[in-house]
Amino acid sequence: MDNKKKTLTLFSIVMINIIAVDSIRTLPLSAQYGFSLLFYYLIGGLFFLIPSALVSAELGTAWPETGGLYVWIKAAFGKSFGSVIIWLNWIFNLAWYPTVMGVTAGVSAFLINPELAENKFYIISVILSLFWVATILNCFGMKISAWVSIVGATLGTLLPMSLMIILSIIFYSSGKPLAIEMSWATFFPTDCCYHKLGYFSSILFGLLGLEMVATHAGEMVDPKRDYPKSLFISVVLILSSTILASLAIAVVVPHKELNLVVGVLQAFQVYFDMYNIHYFIYIMAAAIVIGALSGVSAWIIGPTKGIMVASKDGTLPKYLTMQNSHGVPVHALLTQGVIVTILSLFYLYMPSVNSTFIFLSIITSQLAMIVYIALFAASIVLHYRKKDVKRTFKIPGGNIGIWLTACLGITICFLAFIVGFIPPQEVLITNIFVYESMLIGVMVLLSVLPLLFVKYSSKDL
Repeated sequence: MDNKKKTLTLFSIVMINIIAVDSIRTLPLSAQYGFSLLFYYLIGGLFFLIPSALVSAELGTAWPETGGLYVWIKAAFGKSFGSVIIWLNWIFNLAWYPTVMGVTAGVSAFLINPELAENKFYIISVILSLFWVATILNCFGMKISAWVSIVGATLGTLLPMSLMIILSIIFYSSGKPLAIEMSWATFFPTDCCYHKLGYFSSILFGLLGLEMVATHAGEMVDPKRDYPKSLFISVVLILSSTILASLAIAVVVPHKELNLVVGVLQAFQVYFDMYNIHYFIYIMAAAIVIGALSGVSAWIIGPTKGIMVASKDGTLPKYLTMQNSHGVPVHALLTQGVIVTILSLFYLYMPSVNSTFIFLSIITSQLAMIVYIALFAASIVLHYRKKDVKRTFKIPGGNIGIWLTACLGITICFLAFIVGFIPPQEVLITNIFVYESMLIGVMVLLSVLPLLFVKYSSKDL
């Protein structure tokens, strides 16, 4: 690639990373931990965010083709395993849509009637309406989506998070009583955190996304110098913004009153009440809705690209490769929409909106942990098998560096996957056997059965 095309600056890469990873959705989940969320995020940053950033940077600069994760896994383990992982990557994104759209529906209720935030029929109606509108719009191509995503994410994610952090600092400085205790003793998890361990995989899920933008490293003028800097700056900003924004909720909203769907607005309501500017809550609600919609619109077509590449390779049904005149994989988008619609029905059958949000969030995170274990393992295999492939960026430390980085990532993902089967109290399913059976059953239906279908049918489709 010539220098004329290498136009991305250090600032551009940092902003892309932050917008890709930072999310409003996971803040109330992490706020459940109180002050010990700091401990969990530091662990997540050291064992997951930094290793995933390093691995994605090396693989992204070595194999910058369309398909990303599928290309990397295929290069390490072959087409069949690559198709398994890209399917799981696609599926966990499908389980993610009803949660982020659930937040959008809950927040939008504040603009109409706050009581609607607990109305299952309202939530599912908004989720399906907005998701299918976004799906149909994506069928017309992605020419405008880039700047829409950046503007939307800035308004709906970066602005609310920054404002909430500033307000929480003012709140803390004023000496007002806090809803949590911030001390060395509460920094570490206690016995009462046992039933919250199931959220840990969701915390890690809130830190993933750097692999989606790693391929941009090849477009930097001096990636050897600037990409490591961008990773360091991004990791620091992502961790600090997520930790501070989560604490901003925890310090003003008591744990028992925290709603995991609209917890961000609960915090804003407290802060705005301090200054008698109640109408600002509607501005924030509108901003968050806009941000969520732009984010979902941008992500709707992203994971389908990997599916399309795998389908063209002959490892997934040819049906999914069908593109329209705009180059959009319409069959994959429509299949995606049907699965999301089915998953959204959980809002009708679970005990509450909150419990559905938690259940789907944990399914999303559990499947994501499997994908990332494969990603870290692939980085080790490719380090030895594909030494001849030029890497613009390499993980420091040679053999020791790659093993240490990948093993840290695999270890934390595996531990998060295990504790993810511990039912949180808020899911309102007290029988552990019932909860774990539901969780495993849905994960099997979302992954194993479709993969068996692919195995026996892909050659004929």
